[in-house]
Amino acid sequence: MKRSTLMRSKDCLLLRTQLDCLWPKGGAVARQFKMNEYFRNESDHCSGVLDVVKEKIRERIGLEYGYRAVPKSREHLLKHQPKPEELPARSMVDSYTTATLALSTDVMFRERYINHLNRVRLGRLIEELDMFAVWLCHRHITVPQLPEGVALPYSFVTLLVDKVEFSNIKYLKANQDIAFSGFVSWTGKSSMELIIYVRQHKATNQFIDITKAIFLMVARNATNTGPAPVNPLKPANEKEQEIWQEADARQKQRRKDQADTVFTSRPQEHEYAIMYGLLQRTTPADSFDLNVRQLPPKCRWMSDSQRSTNILPFPESRNAQNTIFGGYIMRQAVEISFIMASIYVNGWPLLKCISDISFMKPVMVQSIVEMTAHVVYTSHNYIQIMTVARLWNYVEGTSDITNVFYLTYRADKTVDEVLPGSYREMLWYIHGRRKFLAALNLQPQFPLSPENIDASQGNKQHN
Repeated sequence: MKRSTLMRSKDCLLLRTQLDCLWPKGGAVARQFKMNEYFRNESDHCSGVLDVVKEKIRERIGLEYGYRAVPKSREHLLKHQPKPEELPARSMVDSYTTATLALSTDVMFRERYINHLNRVRLGRLIEELDMFAVWLCHRHITVPQLPEGVALPYSFVTLLVDKVEFSNIKYLKANQDIAFSGFVSWTGKSSMELIIYVRQHKATNQFIDITKAIFLMVARNATNTGPAPVNPLKPANEKEQEIWQEADARQKQRRKDQADTVFTSRPQEHEYAIMYGLLQRTTPADSFDLNVRQLPPKCRWMSDSQRSTNILPFPESRNAQNTIFGGYIMRQAVEISFIMASIYVNGWPLLKCISDISFMKPVMVQSIVEMTAHVVYTSHNYIQIMTVARLWNYVEGTSDITNVFYLTYRADKTVDEVLPGSYREMLWYIHGRRKFLAALNLQPQFPLSPENIDASQGNKQHN
């Protein structure tokens, strides 16, 4: 947003602050949401509309307007970085807050979030999720010894997005406000897990659930050259202790999953059986030549089920270090994956889950990003997509993978089965199958039946 536009709209935003917090303020029934959000009972803190939240983040880190090819130095803030023992413990309710994406009152603002079906662009929603996650980090971090007027000597980086589960997408309207809420659920030495809920306001004291997302953020120093300590999290009661234990178990599972992938360790025995079955199905019965493959009916080769695009990020999506926001990259990945899924099913599939978004390298403003969406697994009316973001150095002619995204879509009909044509694609197939099972909370059985998939979704079938 241009500064002149921001200044013109700032008064309007401030005038709306009494309407920004759309959460019902009274009544135990009104506060009991389907996602079992506990902290709404404990805190009525509201941070305002998301545009105001973005301004608060700018002010806290001392980020000035105006692009500079060489960002303004923040080295003077390094001397203010606290030691771990100087940071007081925080509870989960300390970071809890709500914010509103105000779509109902500003028609021009709404244009950024609307798609051709008059629904909200999910890529934009993911982008705002990332920004709200950064704000929750700011809410958690408190430095008592920081002099007044000195910018916060921290940078916050998205390390991964564990899981984002969607529901009620068909009922998500672009002309109704969307409410965000969240809190820090776990901390390490310099890392924080955050849980974020998103709902849309429908009527007085009525909301529909949209998503629950789990982010893992990392605190860095003012120049983003090293780690920075975070306030330890101390559960304030039994409920917070329960949430912390669940988060700690997720952190341990992440370490296990990182060490146990088909790219670093052998597939399991039942997965070898799946791979052999795929080879039998795609090899002519009267041929001993394994290089000759045939495609069964109602199937497609994985190599023919991919789409790529190249992106040139611009300074409007940068942070204080002139690196591109993770939310921008996530939005681009969601949109290219939707294109691939739509072409594959010849229709408009619904996004059910995003899982295991990993951020391996920062993306600088001057970078070129190539994104490729691959259909790596299908089951009945579900499609599993793996989208890979590759960073190109156009001066040296080299490239590195910077992000990998896994997205699960559901179509309104049975889709063609995707089949691997090489050993590498077989590993992608097995990997995609694992991600699909995890996304829908299915057991690793074979074969998968529609009944088992439907049963695993339970009440989610109305989405």
